[in-house]
Amino acid sequence: MGTIVNVAAIAFGAAFGLLFRKGISEKVGCTIMQGLGLAVLLIGSSMALQTKQVLVVILSLVFGGLTGGLLNIEGGLARLGKWLEEKVGGETGEVGKAFVTTSLIYCVGAMAIMGSIEDGLNNNPQILFAKAALDGISAVVFASTMGIGVIFSLFPVLIYQGSITLLAAYVKDFLSPDAVAEMTATGGLLIVGIGLNILGIKDIKVGNLLPAIFYALPLTIVLSKIIPA
Repeated sequence: MGTIVNVAAIAFGAAFGLLFRKGISEKVGCTIMQGLGLAVLLIGSSMALQTKQVLVVILSLVFGGLTGGLLNIEGGLARLGKWLEEKVGGETGEVGKAFVTTSLIYCVGAMAIMGSIEDGLNNNPQILFAKAALDGISAVVFASTMGIGVIFSLFPVLIYQGSITLLAAYVKDFLSPDAVAEMTATGGLLIVGIGLNILGIKDIKVGNLLPAIFYALPLTIVLSKIIPA
């Protein structure tokens, strides 16, 4: 139920934001996007600072970048974005950029992970309800500035959070508070990368770094035995 409400909030928020898009001038839209970029940097930085084992984050990014580069995840996301553009008739690159950016923001973080586990194990969707409210509000802002691509981010959220909810009973024993902290910190750095992309400071292939989040789990378990916190 939590993931369904979350997905619905993104859909309604994005749809509402699209209604206001034509009333926003290019200059104002650019200013809003810069503000969003700074906010994304703040969110990512606060998440990244939760780490207790910096080595876990570093190794996760190295192994994750290697895996993502070999799989060319960024290229796959770009092709998916281009396909979406062809279907909805969006401007070149616009739909894909909005889709990738918001999908990463909505899927990365402790609320997505722990909320899905709590919903699956204890039938308690309260964390995801809170996340739904935050995502819905941000979807209004993102859609009003980035366009229709934002609404398609609901599909990764549905798959990602839904899968964790269904698999909650199996992953519970591995997701200790320390593991969640390192996964959140690693994801936080990816969100910092998204912020830099939004601001046009640097073109970081965040998609290729996505596997880093999942490397953080086994690396936390292994390094906690070698290097106690």
